[in-house]
Amino acid sequence: QVQLVESGGGLVQPGGSLRLSCAPSGSIFSINSMGWYRQAPGKQRELVARISSGGSTNYADSAKNRFTISRDNAKNTVYLQMNSLKPEDTAVYYCNVNCRVSGSSYYQTYWGQGTQVTVSS
Repeated sequence: QVQLVESGGGLVQPGGSLRLSCAPSGSIFSINSMGWYRQAPGKQRELVARISSGGSTNYADSAKNRFTISRDNAKNTVYLQMNSLKPEDTAVYYCNVNCRVSGSSYYQTYWGQGTQVTVSS
């Protein structure tokens, strides 16, 4: 079974920065795309950023020029560097990984448990 271990959330003042990280545990054979989503209270979960196995990225408009997604394939880890944070970035951030486990012939998508990011003075 695959579990996604997230870290890096917390409380930060407006204009501050946070770095989220996420790595799948388990016997991973191959990872396709990795990404971050977020869900604010009363709102639907939305894409923040995704990165493909080849390193191509796409961002929500709200994240462009402030957030940077990256991955370390040697560590099977995805990062989200968030700069110039705003109160409207407050949400639970979820890691999302599409991967194939050893012994399996297909890819599945897994979700992390979520990490709270609060931007407030």
